[in-house]
Amino acid sequence: MPGIGPRHGPHRSGRHVTSALDTLFLGSSLQQWLIALAVAVGVYLVLRVVRRVLVLKLGALAQRTATRLDDMVVSLISRTHGSFLFAVTAWLGSQFLAPATNAQPTLHVVILLAVVFQAARWGNTLIKAGVEWQVGRLKLDHPAQATTVQAVIFLVRVAFFAVLLLVALDNLGINVSALVTSLGIGGIAVALAVQNVLGDLFASLSIVLDQPFVVGDFIVTGEHAGTVEHIGLKTTRVRSLSGEQLVFANSDLLKSRIHNYKRMDERRILFGIGVIYETPPDQLAGISAMLGEIVAAQEGVRFDRAHFKGFGDSSLDFEIVYYVLSSDYNKYMDVQQAINLEIFRRFTAAGLSFAYPTRTVYLQKTGSDAAEGRQTPVPLPPSA
Repeated sequence: MPGIGPRHGPHRSGRHVTSALDTLFLGSSLQQWLIALAVAVGVYLVLRVVRRVLVLKLGALAQRTATRLDDMVVSLISRTHGSFLFAVTAWLGSQFLAPATNAQPTLHVVILLAVVFQAARWGNTLIKAGVEWQVGRLKLDHPAQATTVQAVIFLVRVAFFAVLLLVALDNLGINVSALVTSLGIGGIAVALAVQNVLGDLFASLSIVLDQPFVVGDFIVTGEHAGTVEHIGLKTTRVRSLSGEQLVFANSDLLKSRIHNYKRMDERRILFGIGVIYETPPDQLAGISAMLGEIVAAQEGVRFDRAHFKGFGDSSLDFEIVYYVLSSDYNKYMDVQQAINLEIFRRFTAAGLSFAYPTRTVYLQKTGSDAAEGRQTPVPLPPSA
């Protein structure tokens, strides 16, 4: 009958559509795959829009504040890669698939790799922000150390990425324990082969962290002295007073005694002078006070003491101690020169004579001098 065909046609078409939607593909029906795809695409687009809005809004807010925390949050959001958003949406979409879907292992690997990649980007961003903050602080307090901190940051990055790699391999089913053990044995062999290099490397980290000296400091170690020009991973370079560059291994440098003159707040000076034995006692008693007046009159100096120290071979010795309130060596030499000139002027005006090495020889004469028991002193010149 003619009316049967049109009445049963749509019913047969609906059965075909339902049958097609129920067709299994990799363990899930086509309907499940379509729902999962719709959820994944929809959530992905929403996350992209949210990321865009957050970067614009928070970025504008961060420019009006002085804190670095909001800048870091904006940087982390902007560094969120599209592959990570895809991994998140893929995981959400996979929840609508059958548990036994054959694509689950592949989705697991893709999601894991995307998460590890994003963790690496976020971690690198945080480390970079920390470096910029530390370098900015060092430029205010210790400008010369702003470059040496890169060594520590490099090791932090290596350790961070190594941990991420081990986590990824472990989640992929690889026996990480055996890998770490084999690497440990190989690492011991490598460490024994390059122990000198590693010693200098750790010595470099000690210099950076403990800061016995920084670039620009004037140091003395053993018989060598100079200004620190560069602190590297293996060596430290010092410019000597005579102009040549001295290169020290970091480990050898830390084993020696280091005098850091740049760290001095003030410089203690001790010097002495001598007057002749023929100086009258009254004048001798006033020399200490005279020396104290001369030293105390200098600018940027703190006088400590001046004493009649003792009896020398050819002089009456005085010892003077004072402090130059600066670590500048040229300042000290200017002060000492002014003191020496003033001492010379005051001694000349007072009729005091500086002592110099002399020797008196007594000669025994014959004749009347010998009969009377007299001896004639004959002074000899200083060179005698």
